[in-house]
Amino acid sequence: MTTVTNAAAPATGQIPKARKRVPFWDNARFACVTLVVIGHAVQRLTIDSDHALVVYLFIYAFHMPAFAMISGYFSKASPPGTRQMKNVLTNILLPYFVMEGIWTLVQFLVEGKREFNPTEPSWTLWFLLALGIFRLVLPYLVLVRQPLIWAVVFAVGVGYWSNVDSTFSLSRAIGILPFFLLGWKVRQWGLVDRWRVVEAQTWTIRAAAIAVLAIWLAFVIGFIGFWREFDLVQWFFYDDSYRGLGETQWWAGLVRLGLMVLAVLLSAAFFVLIPRRATWFTVLGQSTMYVYLLHSFILYPLRESGFLRGEHSSWPWLIGVVVFAILISVLLSTNPVRRIFRPLIEPKPRWLFVTTPDDRPAKSDPTGSRRR
Repeated sequence: MTTVTNAAAPATGQIPKARKRVPFWDNARFACVTLVVIGHAVQRLTIDSDHALVVYLFIYAFHMPAFAMISGYFSKASPPGTRQMKNVLTNILLPYFVMEGIWTLVQFLVEGKREFNPTEPSWTLWFLLALGIFRLVLPYLVLVRQPLIWAVVFAVGVGYWSNVDSTFSLSRAIGILPFFLLGWKVRQWGLVDRWRVVEAQTWTIRAAAIAVLAIWLAFVIGFIGFWREFDLVQWFFYDDSYRGLGETQWWAGLVRLGLMVLAVLLSAAFFVLIPRRATWFTVLGQSTMYVYLLHSFILYPLRESGFLRGEHSSWPWLIGVVVFAILISVLLSTNPVRRIFRPLIEPKPRWLFVTTPDDRPAKSDPTGSRRR
């Protein structure tokens, strides 16, 4: 595969071509997508197990916001050219429709469902549509003053409108848009270089990050009964209106705002603890979309069969499920899996497009893991 870079770029948003890959970003991507798999693996266990709910709430407070920040960091806000527009179609929309079609077939064979409705994303596919929306609106958002503040206003305000729902992932896309835009702004501000983020962190900073995550974990454990009754999990999905969440008070938006601040704080602590040097999983971080799009097909039969319910909800069983989820992430990141499923995850339908002057071979990933 062509050597590419994911090092910090100048304020213009252009990504240099000659630099060596920075292990930190690949490590962070693999860690984020592994948290996604763990969360999906333990989700059914949360119905019967408070231990599983603790793990679930701890992860869901920040894992998708962190993923969105990384995607935003490697996104361009300049008006898209022909090549960039084609990438949106081939890297996001086409895989979305392909995977949605496969999910429709799977659900027909397993559940007898006969509906193909691409306006309602199946399970994990919502994030793929959200990335497409982010790429489309970013060049417009950056034209206004304080785009990050406007994104926060949209994310908080959309919760008051019950008619904005999961159709085309619109509610969730608006809800996590501030995190994507924050990732982009961090690059424009040059904070990664200024704060030497991708270099080794001091033990003081690492200790502070551990303390932040430990305090959140303690709050989750200490008030697990309240969080279950409050249905905090649903708030982390950014998928429903406040009324749909059972909150009709005017201050419901402040709860979402508080959770967004929490997500940024936890994400920062999470990034501090990511290894800066090359590790055994660094190269696996270049295949996050394979893990994200394929892991659900492994977990689906286990979830639907009830295998992750009832007696299979003890603390030792939970640990086993977490280890199993990590192994899934590793397996789906390997070269054999990529070779087999590349036509589905990274289709190259040259027949679909007219010929243009900038038709050059390109390798890209919607999360920014393989970019020129």
